[in-house]
Amino acid sequence: MKVGGITGLYEKYMHAIPSIRINGTDCGVPKDDAWMLLRSWDDPDMPWLGFLLGQTPASIWYWCTDQMMVQRLLAAKSLSHAQGGTLFAGFMKILPIFLIVMPGMISRVLLLVYEVACVDPDVCMRYCQNSAGCSNVAYPRLVLELMPTGFRGLMMAVMLAALMSDLTSVYNSASTLFTMDIWPQIRKKATVWELMLVGRTFIILMIFLSIGWIPVIQELQGGQLFIYIQSVSAYLAPPIAAVYILAVLWKRMNEPGCFWAMMLGFIVGITRMVLDFVYRQPDCNEPDLRPLIIQRVHYMYFACILFCLTVISAVIISLITEPPEPSKLIRTTYWTRFDDGDRDEDKENFEMRRNVDLQEKVKLNAFNKEEDEIHVEIHEPAIIEEKTVLFYLRKVGNWFCGFNQNTKDKNDEVFQHLTDIASLRQSKQEKFILNSLLVVALTVPIFTYIYFSIAVKKTL
Repeated sequence: MKVGGITGLYEKYMHAIPSIRINGTDCGVPKDDAWMLLRSWDDPDMPWLGFLLGQTPASIWYWCTDQMMVQRLLAAKSLSHAQGGTLFAGFMKILPIFLIVMPGMISRVLLLVYEVACVDPDVCMRYCQNSAGCSNVAYPRLVLELMPTGFRGLMMAVMLAALMSDLTSVYNSASTLFTMDIWPQIRKKATVWELMLVGRTFIILMIFLSIGWIPVIQELQGGQLFIYIQSVSAYLAPPIAAVYILAVLWKRMNEPGCFWAMMLGFIVGITRMVLDFVYRQPDCNEPDLRPLIIQRVHYMYFACILFCLTVISAVIISLITEPPEPSKLIRTTYWTRFDDGDRDEDKENFEMRRNVDLQEKVKLNAFNKEEDEIHVEIHEPAIIEEKTVLFYLRKVGNWFCGFNQNTKDKNDEVFQHLTDIASLRQSKQEKFILNSLLVVALTVPIFTYIYFSIAVKKTL
């Protein structure tokens, strides 16, 4: 209400110019296309062609292949529940433009323009300890300045809770990948106790690495943390998205093609990322002396190029190497998802055998432990207290490592559960509802992009 609705916000935002500016420049002045989502193909901020072709691979990586996201869908009760959760996430992704972007613009209008939209390095350093700009503090300042005390604390708690949730998901995913995929290659006969301890230790290591990375991000993100995140994703995500799409849609894709194409893509992407860190984007009204490949090739266009390079490399390497075994393709590609054959992994499941062995060992250890406790109670009553203290210390250690000795899942129950959640069968009603919601979830964002790219100026 204070900004006069969306029309008032448009008018006031275009006139929200900082009073302290660099003489003779238009630095800090809102651009004419500030309200357009899809801009000119050569726009330095968001070219429409680069957004469609380059941002798509990064989004596919994050929303379709990232362990942090996939593990939520793998926990679904059925395919319909997984698709419903995906659609719900899609509807939620429509809201950031109204819950994050517009409040940031309101912050520039209502709060201190010379602080949120500062352009003078000395002024920016004084207000947010970042000489490149203070746009990152727009949303927190809006919450702290305008909201009542109770709601202010509630909003801060919500933001911290969301941050903690994301961090725990990232740490858990990274720990799972390291513990289950990398550590068994180092220790072939690692026990479950060892795996749990390694997982917890790796999480602690990740926490220290995250804390140590904070000063690097503050120095390299250039006053716009969101742009930094998107650019890094554009350099690292396309190879993963490329091999993922090929593996799902092309049955000839094999392991060497996937691995070496990803390695090539990562090398090229990391090279561009390092060049970006070395040759920083110049401040406003300063000459751009960076190499042409950095100066002229937007990171979104680079993501598209990197995606195509990875696809071509994967296809060539796959064609000149041995094709995958037919048994490996059963229910692992889009075209074979309904195959009823048995894979070798189904016949001889290493993980299941290890779980069975673990259960037997747990039962044996529990039996031996009970025998020891009985023996102590009968023959050594003088040291019962010492054993009890060690017992509780052991219980605390088991709890910290997540090791539960009371697990009694049976083989047949586990197999039945895996069979139920792996089923791709859906009723006609479920398909109709999910497909209808999919159409709505696609139509609303398309309309939003069109409105805030073509019709917004005519309307406002």
